[in-house]
This record gives sequence, C-alpha cells and structure tokens, in this order.
Amino acid sequence: MLNKFAVLLVLFLSISTCANALELDMSVDEEIKKKYNSSKLEYEVLPNLPNVTPSTSVPKVTPTYTSSIPNITKIDKKEAIKIPSGTKFLVRSNQTISDWSKEGGTVSFTTTSPVYKKYITIPTGSKIYGKIKDSHRPQITGNGGLVEIEITSITYNNKTYEVDGKVTKANNKKIFFNNIKGKRRYWYNVNKHIDKGEKFYQKSRNVATKMSNNPILILLSPIPTAVGMAGYSVCTVLSPITAIGTKGGNISLPAGTDFELKLLDPAYVQ
Repeated sequence: MLNKFAVLLVLFLSISTCANALELDMSVDEEIKKKYNSSKLEYEVLPNLPNVTPSTSVPKVTPTYTSSIPNITKIDKKEAIKIPSGTKFLVRSNQTISDWSKEGGTVSFTTTSPVYKKYITIPTGSKIYGKIKDSHRPQITGNGGLVEIEITSITYNNKTYEVDGKVTKANNKKIFFNNIKGKRRYWYNVNKHIDKGEKFYQKSRNVATKMSNNPILILLSPIPTAVGMAGYSVCTVLSPITAIGTKGGNISLPAGTDFELKLLDPAYVQ
C-alpha cells in the first residue's frame, strides 16, 4: 500500500511540474510577442551570419612506411667516389619495425649526423633503405621474435645508389649477426614455474599452521605440508620441460628509434 501511495505522489508532482513549466513557457511567449514582431524576428533580431563552406581538404599525413625503394642509379666505379667498407651511419627509423614486419618489406632510415670521408660528405637527412630479410614472431621454445634487415641503398645528391650493409645497433643495443632479437625467456620461464611451486608450498604451510591451531585437526596438519613439498618438487623437476611451451619476448621498435648501420662492402656514388 505504501509503495502505491509513493508512486501516485511521484506522478502528481511530475504532472504539476510539467503544468507549471508549460504555464511559464506560455507567459514568456506572450511577452516576446508584445515586444517583437514574430514574423520578422528570424531576420531582424538574429545577427547576419557568414556563409560557411565546409572544408573538403584532407590534412597531409606522413606515411609510417616506405612502399618502395627509388630507382637505383647505375654508375661506373672508375668515375665514382668510393665510400669504404666499415663506414657507419647513425640513423633513425622512419617506420615501426617489429616481428610482425613481413619478409621482403621495405624499410627506410634518415641519417642524424653527417659522415665525412675522403672526397665526400654524406649530409644529415640522407635516406638509407633496406629490406626485411627474415622475421618471425616469438616461439614457444622460449625464443623471442626476430627481425633481420639487409641495407640495400642510399640516396645522395637526389640519386639512389646500391650498397650492402647491416644493422649493428638498434635502440642503443648491439646487434649480432644482423639479427634483432626479442628477449629469450627460457630460463626466465623456468624460474617462473619454480616460483609457482614455491607459492603453492607457502599456501600449504599456511593451511597446516591453521590446522595445527585447531585441536580437532591438529593430527592432520602435516598433510598439507607434505602435499606442498611434493608440489614444489614436481614444479622444480618439470620446470625445464614446461618452460619450453612458453614464448619469448616481442620486438617493436617505433618510428624514430635510433639505429647504427654499417657498410659490409665499399659503396660508390657520384
């Protein structure tokens, strides 16, 4: 009965509020009609607004990848300037490089400092190109992801020349055998599985402690401890095997990451 009364009271208050709002709205409307000509109100009272044409221009967006390498310029080595093998370039990537990168895909870099050699200076802002030679995602053997980049060309004086190079540093870390690798987590995963066994043992000890404080369960208190020790031992023994089924670390180097590149053979430009 009380609930029905509350519902009726709410309905009555809502109807009263709407009626008052309607009466107020009508009184305001009458005041406006007395002061203004409603037929001219739209044109005389409101200010003239400028015609606005919606913009159809699309903002320019810098691409995060390079779709192709510029055409290679053929040269006569006898008339060209030689850049010796072992020359290193400090560069930044122009796109994200990760273990999702497809084999055969093109990547590009921009030099961040000039390179001075005999008869030639490679200025800051020069473009260097490469191809993804190999890549794969983290593997269940504990191996991390992999990206291998082959440096293939460099642009100098608005012309692109063939080179042969590799990556020696990525994100200020040394790269061996031109393989950018994710963290190998095999031993990390081994310790992780041992830690699980240790946590299980600690829980069983806590259960045993609670049982030992109970006069009825005190005789059974050693059982959880024994179970916990058995579980800990099993996790420790099997951890080298179970860790094989877990993956290593990913690779994801965003655009703007610092790299060091090195020429494996002499390069020739004009």
